[in-house]
Amino acid sequence: MTAHTAFAPAEAVPAADPEKRHRRVVMAISILGLALALGLALYGADYYRLSLAERPFSPKHHLLKPGGVVGIDLGFLGVLLFCAIFVYPLRKKWGWLQRLGQSKHWLDFHVVLGIAAPVCIAFHSSFKFSGLAGIAFWVMMAVAISGLIGRYLYAQIPRRVVAGELSLKVFRELLQHQKMIRQSDLQPLFRFPAPDKVADWPLVVVLFRMLASDFSRPFHIARLRVREMEWKQVFTTLGGLLPGQNVQLEWVIGLARQQAVTSKRTLFLSRAEQIFRLWHVIHRPFSYAFAILALLHIVVAMMLGFI
Repeated sequence: MTAHTAFAPAEAVPAADPEKRHRRVVMAISILGLALALGLALYGADYYRLSLAERPFSPKHHLLKPGGVVGIDLGFLGVLLFCAIFVYPLRKKWGWLQRLGQSKHWLDFHVVLGIAAPVCIAFHSSFKFSGLAGIAFWVMMAVAISGLIGRYLYAQIPRRVVAGELSLKVFRELLQHQKMIRQSDLQPLFRFPAPDKVADWPLVVVLFRMLASDFSRPFHIARLRVREMEWKQVFTTLGGLLPGQNVQLEWVIGLARQQAVTSKRTLFLSRAEQIFRLWHVIHRPFSYAFAILALLHIVVAMMLGFI
């Protein structure tokens, strides 16, 4: 197999189709949830800005207060979404669930639910966080934020290290033979710290440097595009942040991006695994703590007649 045949477009690989469908479903669910949240925020903006003393006089109070028609439904929806989050860890223990779909797809829905649940709870509480409910909300926010970090770390750990190393060799070979972009212009994409420095850094610094590398990469790629573009295309691609119409240039940039991503993941692999193990220790207690606090909140609300 030659280097050129090793790099096949994603559209030519049938296995990529389910991945595309999954991304579309996740995107559609995310857009729908965002649209609903924005709609509710616009409708209740004047109410949410009122103080607690002024809210009972608002015509929307019977709908949007925590015990109101909409508020109580949002509370139940938030708790239901959070309970659905626990299906993902249960999948690891129940064999029949393991046969349904891919683990990374389950994780994506796990993260989406983990973000949607705090949003529902925030609207349920009408953005007034106090008492037991306030503690539960901030614990839930910690769960959501740590979940996003966990999803990021999961993507940094290659499932097949050997395959990643082989791909890296292919990318290097192809980039060395291409004539579209000078090798000196590609160097900023591949400026990484020395392995011995990475091994000595604290885990917090490692996580920060990983995030900084991923954040800066699109801007390095944008500069590569701009060097090869006419000034009109610079505007249509938002300064090179979006792909241009030069197919050959985009192919080379795709190679460079893949090499940069693979190189970074290989460099930080062992430290990313350490952070991921530590993340598990932190993430789970927050999840269990919120479950207990949410249950106590519901019980107290029922005893006081709010439900």
